[in-house]
Amino acid sequence: MNKIHAAITAVNGYVPEYVLTNHELETIVDTNDEWITSRTGIKERRILKGEGLATSDLAVPAVEGLLKKRGITADEIELIIFCTTTPDMPFPATANVLADKIGAKNAWGYDLQAACSGFIFGLATGAQFIESGKHTKVLVVGGDKMSSIINYKDRATCIIFGDGCGAVLLEPNTEGYGVMDSVLKSDGSGRAFLHQKAGGSLKPATHETIEANEHFAYQEGQAVFKFAVTNMADVAAEVMERNNLNSEDIAWLVPHQANKRIIDATANRTGVSADKVIINIERYGNTTNGTIPLCLWEWENKFKKGDNLILAAFGGGFTWGSIYLKWAY
Repeated sequence: MNKIHAAITAVNGYVPEYVLTNHELETIVDTNDEWITSRTGIKERRILKGEGLATSDLAVPAVEGLLKKRGITADEIELIIFCTTTPDMPFPATANVLADKIGAKNAWGYDLQAACSGFIFGLATGAQFIESGKHTKVLVVGGDKMSSIINYKDRATCIIFGDGCGAVLLEPNTEGYGVMDSVLKSDGSGRAFLHQKAGGSLKPATHETIEANEHFAYQEGQAVFKFAVTNMADVAAEVMERNNLNSEDIAWLVPHQANKRIIDATANRTGVSADKVIINIERYGNTTNGTIPLCLWEWENKFKKGDNLILAAFGGGFTWGSIYLKWAY
């Protein structure tokens, strides 16, 4: 019997309508378009506006569109892995909320939190359930409402993040397509440089934590950049070397959209030419768990069956990882 791989058989994404431009940010915080663009590559980002809307509300249209594309119903989904840093609530899992909202009555699920590397970790995890034969339809969702934890008076973070969600369906494949390999890494000492200070069991919410703005994302940009620019590039190169792939073998590099300079460093390290690097950071900013699936969604019609894709990400924690994927349709 041929080896079972977990293949992506459908992909879809969703971004909110509201566009927050660099020029609008100039009216909110001490920054300017030239400074933001030159350092990050970001021109605008999408923001989910409206009362009572959460990360699951980004996921519903993304997933419903995916199901329609694949021609299946929600009750055929067996497992939902929701990769997010901004769950609707501390509990229950946003995966369960999503299942209820889309009518996935036969699915179990859970949330996976690995900051910006979450989708990579989730894809590798979902693949195990397919490869083992345990499940035949696994939904991996990557989405965040980052605007909910961003301080728009902090120019170090408010210029970077946006809201968005992408989703993929994993199914068994015996033709040699799908997730071929992954390299996943983490280093908890990096938590000092990128974290949310309050809101967890270490520092529960109080009047003092709220007044001190400790429920927002905190980042020491230079330290994070130094780690990310090296590790994201190295792990992409590592998964290529492990599978005897050179730059000519790679059809597309799909990097986490954190910073244009980090993306460029990863492309240079792997030797992949600029025309094969997927970039949409200028329009969406860093949507954390949403960046890679949104890239797959936007470039889907350019992929060819058998294309070799390298996915790579770096996130708070620190976490980082890369996946070698052979496109299945």
